[in-house]
Amino acid sequence: METGLAGDAGSAALEFILVGLVLLVPIVYLIVALGAIQGQSLGVETGARQIARTIASAPDTVTADQRAERVLAAIVAEYGLDPSAVDVDVRCVDTSPDCPAAGALLSVIVRTEIPLPLVPPILGLDQFARVPVEATSVQKVSRFWVEP
Repeated sequence: METGLAGDAGSAALEFILVGLVLLVPIVYLIVALGAIQGQSLGVETGARQIARTIASAPDTVTADQRAERVLAAIVAEYGLDPSAVDVDVRCVDTSPDCPAAGALLSVIVRTEIPLPLVPPILGLDQFARVPVEATSVQKVSRFWVEP
């Protein structure tokens, strides 16, 4: 006993492949994109935390600047961040204009934009397909901070 049309015979495999591709490709892209965003956002967070610790524990301003530059270069290399897109903002909270100062609260903000994977640079699409990421870290500067 036949149930169905003769023209539908054998099309289930094609339908499974088509539906599988329609569902599988976006899910795989989503996983890859979220992995890239997560990896680089961890780099931004690590950069903010380590730069704040480095500056707060340095004995003076010159040493703090040198150490912060080395830490930033290491973080950029380790996490594959774009060095030209990384912006670091260092501020002291509620203190004199001299930053860092003894006993001050040091705030470090690291910002960058993460490009989405597999977006071609056609018509500037790669400039619009970016996810902004920002991380902030606050550290207390030692009260024994010495200015040179």
